[in-house]
Amino acid sequence: MVENGTIVSLQDISVRAGATHILRNVILNVQPGEAVGVFGANGAGKTTLLRLLATLLKPASGSGVVLGADLNNDERYEVRHRIGYIGHVPGLYPEMTLDENLSFIATAMGIDGAAVASSLAAVGLAGAADRRAEVCSHGMQRRAEFARILMAQPEFLLLDEPHSALDGSAVDLVDDLVRQTIEAGGAAVLVSHDRSRVDDLATFSVEIAGGTLS
Repeated sequence: MVENGTIVSLQDISVRAGATHILRNVILNVQPGEAVGVFGANGAGKTTLLRLLATLLKPASGSGVVLGADLNNDERYEVRHRIGYIGHVPGLYPEMTLDENLSFIATAMGIDGAAVASSLAAVGLAGAADRRAEVCSHGMQRRAEFARILMAQPEFLLLDEPHSALDGSAVDLVDDLVRQTIEAGGAAVLVSHDRSRVDDLATFSVEIAGGTLS
């Protein structure tokens, strides 16, 4: 269960890289059933925001809670299995096949191995299960990552340019996944330059400029 019925609560959060502020005084609240669109120029801090929400970064100042876990302490490690994060760079082991990549995740998460084949089939990759990730196209690698999300069924989706490098059928798959997640009481944050596509999914949107949300 999500503590206090809130997926995300960020209050005056700042993130630094050395002496440079990447995010500054960010306030963001996300409730179950909400999808948030995040827009902004390159370098504005969008990906850093996603990495913070994924519990991969610790705030320099401010307070933040994701899925009931305090981002300022080790609680954040305990909720990572409930988060589905897809970034710019595919999170696949290049020397492993698509089947091996998903099987590794399934074993780590205690998921029935049968879900690997069904998840790859659901994204149109049944015929490529034995292909190494490094020889797959970028679009195929993106599909494989969405197969991982389908298999793990996380409560909180964090998607960086989710429609990039995908054909029409895969774009529909992404949209369906987001809708299914929020209808089940989860939430999603989508970073994108494709405002029209994300606006169709988002409950509300925010702009980020110079590391500050508005």
